Amino acid sequence: MKRIFWLAILLMTTFTAKGQQDPQFSQSMFNIMMFNPGFVGSKNAICATAVNRQQWMGFEGAPVSSLFSVNSPFRLFGADHGAGLHILNDELGFETNLSINASYALRIDAWSGKLGIGIGFGMINSTLDAEWFVPAGDAYTPPSGDPSIPAGNESALTSDFSAGVIYYNDDLYIGFSSTHVTQPAVEYTQTARPFLSRHYYLTAGYNLELANPSLSALPAIMAQTDGVITQLKLGAVLDYERKFWGGLFYRPGASIVGMAGIELFNGINIGYSYDFSTTAIMRHNKGTHEFLLRYCFELDRDRTPERYRSIRIL
Repeated sequence: MKRIFWLAILLMTTFTAKGQQDPQFSQSMFNIMMFNPGFVGSKNAICATAVNRQQWMGFEGAPVSSLFSVNSPFRLFGADHGAGLHILNDELGFETNLSINASYALRIDAWSGKLGIGIGFGMINSTLDAEWFVPAGDAYTPPSGDPSIPAGNESALTSDFSAGVIYYNDDLYIGFSSTHVTQPAVEYTQTARPFLSRHYYLTAGYNLELANPSLSALPAIMAQTDGVITQLKLGAVLDYERKFWGGLFYRPGASIVGMAGIELFNGINIGYSYDFSTTAIMRHNKGTHEFLLRYCFELDRDRTPERYRSIRIL
């Protein structure tokens, strides 16, 4: 299994790092189902997660992303399945995208773990509330003079699909997935039809046993690309007695991310991360803050739960 993990790292580190259409979450190890529907139902519990990300604080119109997700396993016809729902609100400037996505996964026994094969279907509502500034003079065309530019408030609704596969066991997880599979068009006007590019995700994590049994190191890596622009994130989380954790991640050419979290009681987890930009934009903003709240409720306390050492990742 270690060979698989290091092979995944080798493949992903060949990518460059830049921005994309999909929002970036620093604590993505808690939001795997957002970009890989094969992950839903991976634990013997109902898990709900809420995340709020405020990027580049201090900029007017800076990105703000809020996510709520819930997923659960279930058995039907003698097989293991998973189902989930996530709601994402992403704001950037005068554009807002609200998406609602339902996911399903078939969970198959494979090797010493599980193989999750999933699909997702949802709707995206995109709105523009634009206030255009047009300099004076005949050389400049106002929005009303260009049919490709929405002149005022616009709204468009489109369907969206995703698919993914992920393998996980006590020590390892590795997955591949794609969002916006059909590259849906957002029809603001008859001539302006921007579309959501198909995104691909490759993610992996591995549990490293340390000499101190109270500590565990959980290195993880994720790469995402739309075929033109690619972003890589790699780092590790250090966990203490399944109660406290802290981590450091790096996005080449973008930022350094520090994070910390605590499990309070009865499966309630709180996490926080701060992104320190490594580009010239660092001089013009107050950083990026991300807050996480997570709660997992075991479905069957009499049944021996599925144990994952990489619990902070899965």
